[in-house]
Amino acid sequence: MLHLRMIVPPDRTQAAVKAIESTVGTTHLVVLPGAAREPAGDVVMCDVAREAGDELLKELRELRIDQDGSIAVENIDFSLSARADTAEKEAPGEPADAVLWEQLEGATHEESTLSITYSAFMILATMIAACGVVLDNAILIVGAMAVGPEFGPLAGICTAVVRREPRLAARSLIALIVGFAVAIAATTVFSLGMDALDLFSENRLDADRPNTSFIWQPDPFSFVVALLAGVAGMLSLTSAKSGALVGVAISVTTVPAGANAAVALSYGEFGQMWGSTEQLMLNLFGIVFAGVLTLYGQKLLWRTQRGRWRRAPGARKDS
Repeated sequence: MLHLRMIVPPDRTQAAVKAIESTVGTTHLVVLPGAAREPAGDVVMCDVAREAGDELLKELRELRIDQDGSIAVENIDFSLSARADTAEKEAPGEPADAVLWEQLEGATHEESTLSITYSAFMILATMIAACGVVLDNAILIVGAMAVGPEFGPLAGICTAVVRREPRLAARSLIALIVGFAVAIAATTVFSLGMDALDLFSENRLDADRPNTSFIWQPDPFSFVVALLAGVAGMLSLTSAKSGALVGVAISVTTVPAGANAAVALSYGEFGQMWGSTEQLMLNLFGIVFAGVLTLYGQKLLWRTQRGRWRRAPGARKDS
């Protein structure tokens, strides 16, 4: 279930209440006339099944409540209410399958913004992966994959394509390109420093690396894994199962490929550098391609069910 808390201009309160009451899966409706001070208006609260949340939010935004008031949405982790149970049963579909497009766009907007923290995580992840590459240590590679924040911009690009949001696409693309460029440049300098301390060596890079040589030797499996990771990543975002993102993060070789390219560049090993770059581009393209297809598939699925979200006009909900 979702909890909605709104500040509604008084002249639109009746329309907002009508939209809530006529939406399948709503309950616990509360109206507090004149309770809001900044901005001034009525406070309206309700609970809604996740399956019906996107449709209700769309109607509320058509009333421009988000422009002249506010709409806050929270996940209800635990609720003891027979009426809430009834509302969830009335809403068609399953909560895990529902997509809240507004929430998805907001989440990807935040995660795909180029910031100092984002850049720091990219640099640290790439440096950890560089150590894993030189030591041929799979544990360090997995750790670097988990630390890397690059899926945020990738998800932002997918969302922007489906939602036709050029600003989000530009922001995500900038974060992705600049983030990897800065991380690779910093890791190249880091590699040179580690070499000066006699902790890295060209011989280690050129030696047989059974655990990490795949990083700069892309093959069809690289693209297949990227496709699967793209689908899993978008499903984890749209279904609010964020824990699955960790599995997605450690399944693709984006950050390790950037790290191998940086170390190879520091030693002038251009063959490995280009192989790593190819691996990186292959994975990025595969994730975006699969992510976009997944979102389009979900959009089509929910569009076919849209007629089931609403009851006949005048059907009133318990509040």
